[in-house]
Amino acid sequence: MVVITGASAGVGRALTRELARRGASLGLLARGVEGLVAARCEAESIGARVVTQPTDVADAASVDAAAARVEEALGPIDVWVNNAMVSVFSPIDRMTPQEFDRVTRVTYLGAVHGTLAALRRMKPRDRGTIVQVGSALAYRGIPLQSAYCAAKHALQGFTESLRAELLHDGSHVHVSMVNFPALNTPQFDWSRSRMPRRPQPVPPIFQPELAADAILWAVEHRRREVLVGWPTVKAVVGNSLTPWYVDRYLAQFGYDAQQTDEPVEPDRPDNLFTPVPRDYGAHGRFDARARSSSVEWWMIKHRGALMGALALGATAAVAALRYAIMMRSNAPGRKIAAMPHTP
Repeated sequence: MVVITGASAGVGRALTRELARRGASLGLLARGVEGLVAARCEAESIGARVVTQPTDVADAASVDAAAARVEEALGPIDVWVNNAMVSVFSPIDRMTPQEFDRVTRVTYLGAVHGTLAALRRMKPRDRGTIVQVGSALAYRGIPLQSAYCAAKHALQGFTESLRAELLHDGSHVHVSMVNFPALNTPQFDWSRSRMPRRPQPVPPIFQPELAADAILWAVEHRRREVLVGWPTVKAVVGNSLTPWYVDRYLAQFGYDAQQTDEPVEPDRPDNLFTPVPRDYGAHGRFDARARSSSVEWWMIKHRGALMGALALGATAAVAALRYAIMMRSNAPGRKIAAMPHTP
């Protein structure tokens, strides 16, 4: 039994479809009624049991009430996925206090509220998994998305504290944070923007189904944290080693990388305070440019087999080297000094 916040579109919608295919029962939470209804119809057509609850995750009481309703209808929650988010594309000095407050309440505190609702039910049963949908931006802030970056940084720190406390308590409740690169989701069509051109994910762009696969893999393998895609690894490692270089790189390229060549439409609607009344589905408008796979992610998923193959290859190489040395020492007319034995 899985609860997903932000289930009506993007990563949440892709995850809903995949879980329905795997036979999970689903509690779907989001603000947008049209998207929730469409997500429910899709999941039920596959055969899943579904409960939907229009919920603003910024309201802690509403999140807890939704959790109670879901458990009453479907039974104990096994997995809770904190995925809901909002963002604003804007220079910091043009942001309003209300915009910072709203992004923080949804993207950070919404995950806190979901975590608390899950813990109230999971800790007494001593089982369950909480997944925080993170981002490369949880480790490296970029220009024009200060509020979102700050919220994801806060979520990363909160999750580390929670994980240590659960270990201290000897709890079997597991917490995983899954961090993603740029994804082809509808957020770039409905996030508030003050940029002159239409927002886009920073290339390379990946499909939301890759994110859904990573979330499920993290749950099944009880991973502490997962970095999905080479851009995420590069952002985390690069910022750790040379943050000064990343500052200057983003100052030069970070603005254009987040905008297409198309001008922003006048009166563009946004979902910061109220949902945009439409079913957006899982994908944004970048299907032609988005990748459905990642070599780095494939290597993480298959690293056990890869390590075994590398060990086998190293053993074979050592054996071949020893054989070559032995053949050379036994060659006619050739004498070499005896080599010390190497175990």
